[in-house]
Amino acid sequence: MPGLLRGVARTAVVAGTATAVSNRVSRRQAGRWAQQEPAPAQQYAPPPPPPSAAATAPADDMSSKIAQLKELGELKEQGVLTEAEFAAQKSKILGS
Repeated sequence: MPGLLRGVARTAVVAGTATAVSNRVSRRQAGRWAQQEPAPAQQYAPPPPPPSAAATAPADDMSSKIAQLKELGELKEQGVLTEAEFAAQKSKILGS
C-alpha cells in the first residue's frame, strides 16, 4: 500500500507542476502577442473616397471599359470564365 500511495503522490506532483508551467507559458505568450499587435484603429486604413462622376471623362470611361472587356475575353479564352459568366460580366461592364 505505501508503494501505491507514493506513485499516486508522485503523479499528482508531476501533473500539478506541468499545469503550472503550462499556464505560465500561456500567459507570457499572450502578453508578448498583445504587445506586438497594433491597435485596431492603426490596423486598417480608411478606404479612399470614390471618384466623383465629374472627375472621369467619357473617353477615359470608354477606354477602361474596353480594357475590362479585353481582360474578360482573355479569361474566357484561358477557360477561367464560362460563356454564361462572360456574358454576365460583359453586360455588367456595358451597363445593359
